[in-house]
Order: sequence, then C-alpha cells, then structure tokens
Amino acid sequence: MRIDRFDYELPKELIAQQPAAERDAARLLVLDRRTQRWQHENFPALLKYLKPGDCLVVNDTKVMPARLTGARVATGGRWEGLFLERGERGWEMLCKTRGAVAPGERIRVDGTKIELELVERTAAGPWMVRPVDSSVEPEALMEAAGKTPLPPYIRDGKESPFDRERYQTVYAEHPGSVAAPTAGLHFTPKVLSELAEAKIDVARVTLHVGIGTFLPIKAENVEDHAMHAERCEVSEATAEKLKATRAAGGRIVAVGTTAVRALETAARGGELAPYSGSTDIFITPGHEFRAVDALLTNFHLPRSTLLLLAAAFAGEDAVLAAYREAVKRKYRFFSYGDAMLIV
Repeated sequence: MRIDRFDYELPKELIAQQPAAERDAARLLVLDRRTQRWQHENFPALLKYLKPGDCLVVNDTKVMPARLTGARVATGGRWEGLFLERGERGWEMLCKTRGAVAPGERIRVDGTKIELELVERTAAGPWMVRPVDSSVEPEALMEAAGKTPLPPYIRDGKESPFDRERYQTVYAEHPGSVAAPTAGLHFTPKVLSELAEAKIDVARVTLHVGIGTFLPIKAENVEDHAMHAERCEVSEATAEKLKATRAAGGRIVAVGTTAVRALETAARGGELAPYSGSTDIFITPGHEFRAVDALLTNFHLPRSTLLLLAAAFAGEDAVLAAYREAVKRKYRFFSYGDAMLIV
C-alpha cells in the first residue's frame, strides 16, 4: 500500500493557529460510514448522534511541558530538546541543534544552571540524556523551564500564554504525553454534564502520546513504516464497563485515535480485556476493529498514521472524500482545528 494514496491538497490558511474562542465552538463533520454521506454540524450537536447507553472513551493523559531550550556549553549554539520519557540509562529526548553533536557534549538549560549531558543516540533516533547533577528530576525541570510542546505547524511551535490550558483536555489527569489527544480538546465541563444527563457514559483509558503517534510516514510503502512504542493502560473497570455497554446494546465511541489504539491493543486477543504496557499497534485499512463502534477525531495531516487509522475505520474513499469536502467548506485542520464524527 503506497503512502501517496493518503495525500490531499490543503491550503496553508486552513491549518488552525489558534484554538476556537470556546472549546466547544468547533465545527463537526458527521460521516456515516455505511452510506458514505456526511452532514455539517457544530460540536454541541454531537449529542444528536449519541443515544442513552452509549459510552464515550476518552484518553486522560496529560501533556507535559516537555519542550526545553538551551545552549551548547562548548560553542554557545542554540539547542532544543523534547523530553519523551525516563529510561534505565537516562532520559530519552529528541534533540535539535545546528551542526553535529557528539556523546559527552553538555547543554545548559535556559533559565537554569542545570546542565544535561548527551550520552548516546538510540537506534530509533532520540538521544539518551542525563543531568550532570543526578538529583535533578525531569518533572521538576520541565515545570521550572519547560514549554508546551506544540507541533511545528502551529506558530512554528512557539508557545503563547493560553497554550498551557488550551492544549490540554479538561479531563487530563496522568502526565506523560508530548502531544495532546486533540479530539478531546473540544469537550467542556458543560458538554460532559449534558452527556451525563442524556445517560451517555464516559470511560477513561490512558495512552501517553509519544513519537509513535506523530512521527510522519517517510517510507513509500505503508508496510515499511515502524511504529514507536507508547505506554497505555485500559483498566479492569473500563474493560468491564465497555463489555457491559456492548451487552446492553450501546456503542463504544472512541474520542480520538489514541483512544482507538489503546482499546484495539486491549482487544488484540479477540475480546476487550484489561491491559497495561506498551503498544506499537499500527492501524491501517484492512484492520478488523474489535472494540470501537464510532469515532470522534480531528482532521489529520496527509500521509500520517492518524489519517490511515481514520481511513481504516470509515473506508479510504469515504474519508478522503470527506476531507476534500472539509477543505471546500473551509474547516480548520489539525490540533486546534475542527472535528469529525464517524458513525
């Protein structure tokens, strides 16, 4: 399967640079995957397409202020790092600077006296980094000096004061992500309250978004793309709630592609079960969905693993046609953009 099948024309001005004035002010394109027809709505109309007994599954990961900047101690050259996770041999980070860097080089983090030493580059690409002062914890450093890790297509990744709040879901609980599960950004406490009043349940999973989710597909053939592992958890309580939802005739509605990947990982054995560990699941057209009946998602980058997942769920032709319609109607795209509901 060639990746160029999942390309589409997108005018640059449709890439949302700011969030909507209010979280739930986004537009909503509703795609029926059976009829391959769509309707144009606003996000609060989501309730029209849900019924009592359905259960929304949200990803309650929390975005860390994982973007760090600094200077190379030896040369004074600028450096930028993205903290991914703590490992046995140090911190795993993406690093960007002019010129080549070598193991042993030190970085002084902006706004602090803390220095980081580059240990080695991993086979997957990120660097292993450790603080020169071994007592420094990554969480404390990010809290003191970190910035919101915006994707580069939003203001070249430069943080604005509102991003700390708006690039985070209202139900975020467990820190660990370097990108937001963006379909959840549209929910407000009011929307969640209205769901409860309509007897539509909400369950939680956790998938910490790392480079596995946002790394672009560079291979010409989809099958040659290797997914990086990310940590996820589907609790016993969530698994039991979702099995009860299905047994009672309700639907499992995944909020975002990360929720889909967590659920489909937990259902790899054929039936949804509790799961805690890493996942490198790569969902492409032809995937048999075992744990998801409907999907709420944003509009994704061309040639991305997220677009392939949406195409796997609704059908390649239907999704690409809906994307062309969204471009024609000037929907806002990507992280701070509008939403699509696939039913």
